[in-house]
Amino acid sequence: MQIALTTELPAEGFKRLSERGWEIVPLASGAEAEVLVSTFDYRVPRELIASMPNLRLIANFGAGYNNIDLEACRERGIRVTNTPQPVIEPTAELAFALMIAVARRVSEFDHLIRTGAKQPAELFGVMRNLSHSLYGKTLGIIGMGRIGQALARRAAASGMKIIYHNRRRLEDERIRGLEGVQAEYVDFQTLLQDSDFVSLNLPYTPEVHHLIGKPELGMMKRSAYLINTARGAHVDEQALVEALQNGIIAGAALDVYEHEPAISPELLTLPNVVLSPHTGTGTWEGRIAMCENVCDNIIAFEQNEYQKMNIVL
Repeated sequence: MQIALTTELPAEGFKRLSERGWEIVPLASGAEAEVLVSTFDYRVPRELIASMPNLRLIANFGAGYNNIDLEACRERGIRVTNTPQPVIEPTAELAFALMIAVARRVSEFDHLIRTGAKQPAELFGVMRNLSHSLYGKTLGIIGMGRIGQALARRAAASGMKIIYHNRRRLEDERIRGLEGVQAEYVDFQTLLQDSDFVSLNLPYTPEVHHLIGKPELGMMKRSAYLINTARGAHVDEQALVEALQNGIIAGAALDVYEHEPAISPELLTLPNVVLSPHTGTGTWEGRIAMCENVCDNIIAFEQNEYQKMNIVL
C-alpha cells in the first residue's frame, strides 16, 4: 500500500507502517496512493481528491478536519479519520499558558526588558507594572469536550471557578476525568457576562463561524480576556481588534487566526495581546503521539477493524 504525506512529519512516528513494507511518499509522488495523510493546516479540496484515483482513506493529522472537502469524500466513498486523543493535553496546556501570559503581562514585560523600551527605574517598584491573578477568577469554557475538560482541571487547580456552555448540557457522567472539579453549565449570554476569561475550545463548523463578534464582545466584562486555541474563524478578528483598541475587553491571547497564516496587523501592535503561531499541539511528544494515532487508523482500516478507527466520515 502506498501512503502519501502532504507535509513532512517525524519519520519515527510512522515506523510501524514502514515495517509492514508500505511505501510512504511525499504527496508530489503519491498520485497513485491509497491513503493520504493530511495535516490540519493543509487544504484537501475536491480537485486534489479527484487527482488521486486510488484514494480510499484520508488519515488527517489533527483533531480538526475542516481542511478536507468531506462532501467530495462522501461521493467517492472515501473514509476520513482524525487524531483527537493526542491533542488534548498539549492544547489545554497552551490555553492555560496563554491565560497566565496575558493576565500577568508576561510577553509585554519581556518585550519591555529586552528592547530597553523602559529604563530599569521605570520597570521595578512595588506599584509598577501590576497585572491580574487567575486565582479566584471565573473561567468560561465554550466547548466542554475533552480539551475543555483538561483546561478545567488546570484552572480549578489554580483556584478558578469554572462555568461552561455547550450546545447541550453534559450529564455528570459525561464530564470525564474532572476528578471532583465543579463545572457549572450556563447559557451562552451568561457565560460571556460572568466570565473573567472566556476560552474557546469547540470544533469549527459553519454554524459557529464568528461565534464571537461585536455583540458578543460587548457582553463581556471590560476586565475580561478572550483565549482562542480552537479555530480562528470562531472570532470576527476585526471586531476583536476594535474591542481591544477601545477597551471593550482587557486583552486577548490567540493561537489561531481568522485568515491564518495572515494575522491582522493591528494585533501585532497591541500590548494587551499575546500571540502564538497555531502551536496548541506543537510539542515533540504530541507530534509523535499524533503520528502513532494516524498509524492506528491506517492499520485498522487495512484490517477492516473500523471500530478501532477515529472515524469522521
